[in-house]
This record gives sequence, C-alpha cells and structure tokens, in this order.
Amino acid sequence: MNDTTGNDTGRDRTERELQEALAALAGGVQPAPDAYRTARGDWLRRERRRRLVLAVLIMVVFTLATLIGLWVLNQTPSSPGVIFSGVGGTTAGTGPG
Repeated sequence: MNDTTGNDTGRDRTERELQEALAALAGGVQPAPDAYRTARGDWLRRERRRRLVLAVLIMVVFTLATLIGLWVLNQTPSSPGVIFSGVGGTTAGTGPG
C-alpha cells in the first residue's frame, strides 16, 4: 500500500466523521419559536435609538451654530465704522482713474 493512499483514506475518514458529528450537532439545535421576532425587535430598537441620537445631535449642532452666530453679530460696535460714516469726498462708482 502507498503512503499517499493511506493518508488520503485517513483524511477522507476524518472528514466524513467530522461531517457526521457536525450534522448530528446541528440536528440537535432547535431555534426558539420567537427568535426572529426578538432579533427584529432588537434591531428596530437600535435603529430608532440611532436615529433619535442623530436627530438630537443635529439639533444641538444647529442650535450652537445659531447661538454662536448671533453672539458674533452682537459683538459689533454700536458706532458706525469708517466705511459708513459719510465722511469723504468721493461718491459711489467714481474713483481715480
């Protein structure tokens, strides 16, 4: 008998035995009757929570941006600047040249 043939036969037997053992193990596993409903409910809860957190985060960022913008606009000086003071001899649209 050839060594290679002996190894192949042993490998085939081992593979067959593993397949039988796994088939017997898998055959004994019974899913819970409401496993799909439970998994789907968990997934939907996580999805709702994710959307709620995202919506709250968007509202917070928008509110902060608005408040910072209003604060920056409120920091301008109350006296008119040089550009709008009306002092100067040139009129709009005319210039050197």
